[in-house]
Amino acid sequence: MQCVPFASASFGADIFDVDISSVPDAEFSEIYAAWLDRAVLRIRGQRLEDDALMRFARRFGPLEHRPTGWITREEREKAPSPYLATISNIVVDGRPIGGLGAADAAWHTDMSYIEHPPTASILYAVEIPEEGGATHFCNMIGALRSLPQNLEHRARRARLKHDAAHDSVGKLRRGHHDVDDPRDAPGACHPMVLRHPETGVDALYLGRRQDAYVEGLGLAESEAFLDAVWRYVALEGDTWTQEWEVGDVLVWDNRSVMHRRAAFDPAARRLMRRAQVRSRPHASQA
Repeated sequence: MQCVPFASASFGADIFDVDISSVPDAEFSEIYAAWLDRAVLRIRGQRLEDDALMRFARRFGPLEHRPTGWITREEREKAPSPYLATISNIVVDGRPIGGLGAADAAWHTDMSYIEHPPTASILYAVEIPEEGGATHFCNMIGALRSLPQNLEHRARRARLKHDAAHDSVGKLRRGHHDVDDPRDAPGACHPMVLRHPETGVDALYLGRRQDAYVEGLGLAESEAFLDAVWRYVALEGDTWTQEWEVGDVLVWDNRSVMHRRAAFDPAARRLMRRAQVRSRPHASQA
């Protein structure tokens, strides 16, 4: 196994010469350490059945159930596992087989709107379009370090409500409705600065911008504060773009990075499988 840091970014690494369906324990320990150190790992050339993907994901921790708002109950019952999500724009018999379609997805942290958001996300490319659909990542450790001192001080004291009603492409999840005031939106509250429980490194923890709200502030003050903080997200040098190939596996740490997807032709086909690892953010103690 070989780990090569991305030359173009402050985080991330390629893992070479490994078949993740049969990784020895000692080698997986190296992968895990690289994941903590670099936050995003890319492992190319994999050929995985669903069971193999889940076995690999479970080595990072207990699996999180997939989101329930993308497909119907009948389709969920036919799905291969409650722990694997299908992210796709493919439609069969008039119904989507997965979630998130082909549109742009905003910067976000996976499932930050629940009380115990996942630590790791593992995404596997089964089919990809010829153009578009890249996934962009940004370093939230770098974003925190870029904040002016007064803004950082405020962020370290703040708690943020993460909207649960919308997905990362801005669409309402099944069973929810739009609200005029983000204070009325459903969702969990988390510290705006998270101290990584394994590395001890602090990072901004923002989730997504839509219908976010800073606890205890008036709406106008919350919006102004969030706008100010978001100006320091995805600055030059703190981003990296994944141009997908079939067989790519990406593993990222939701406590250290955010990501977004670029749009692609809705007539093209994109099919991804995703597993996630369950845990909970920890507040900064600084």
